[in-house]
Amino acid sequence: MICVKDIYDFLNEIAPFDRQESWDNSGLLVGDSAQQVETLAVALDITPEAVHWAEKEGAQLFVSHHPVIFHAQKQFLAQEPAYLLARAGMSAVCAHTCLDVAQGGVNDVLAEKLGLSAVEPVPSEEGAPLLRIGIVQPMDTPTLAGEVSRRLKAAVRVASSDADRLITRVAVCGGAGADLMAQAKAAGADAYVTGDANHHEFLNALQMGLTLLAAGHYETENPVVDVLARRLSSRFPELRVVRIPQEGPVAWVQFDDKESL
Repeated sequence: MICVKDIYDFLNEIAPFDRQESWDNSGLLVGDSAQQVETLAVALDITPEAVHWAEKEGAQLFVSHHPVIFHAQKQFLAQEPAYLLARAGMSAVCAHTCLDVAQGGVNDVLAEKLGLSAVEPVPSEEGAPLLRIGIVQPMDTPTLAGEVSRRLKAAVRVASSDADRLITRVAVCGGAGADLMAQAKAAGADAYVTGDANHHEFLNALQMGLTLLAAGHYETENPVVDVLARRLSSRFPELRVVRIPQEGPVAWVQFDDKESL
């Protein structure tokens, strides 16, 4: 019989938990490592809705990318996901930044999703390589933005100092990766695709001559969930692996009628 520890150990093989960032909280966060598992739920985020769905599916374990417990907490109240998991008798294993840097993890999957070729990790002086860089057929910024939008089904925000310049080398980092754009530029990237970027980060990209595309935190990380579910199914064929349906929390609204504003 498969137990939580077996699945934890497999995740530790493909995305070692000791490679997580010092501020992160990946690992077994709720439950019992000896708990037997017949049905496994997988999603990017453990939300109350996701827990309810997993409970209806009869899951004993929930595997997610984002930690269900991130910062220190003094309370666990009725509608919080960790409380709901415990009440349902469901364990939770979360693989966050260790899955970001892992081979075949968040950023390798993102690079593949975007159609990059000759993908390589970008060496980092601060630990395991996080960024990936690869090659695309030469294209200008609007064309690249359109490709990113189409492949990720995402609204894309773009900053470019020269929209007509042809782009051939693209670096990627799913989620909140705008603070690594200088590393992407130093690696020879013409453009950098990440999830989140703020006003000042877009300005910095313009100043350094790097095309910056922000395609959404959820949209750039969620592709790994399907891959993770398949790998779990392949490793544990006797398990029922349930991919919990989710959508990103952000909706984009655009007003086309300027006179109405």
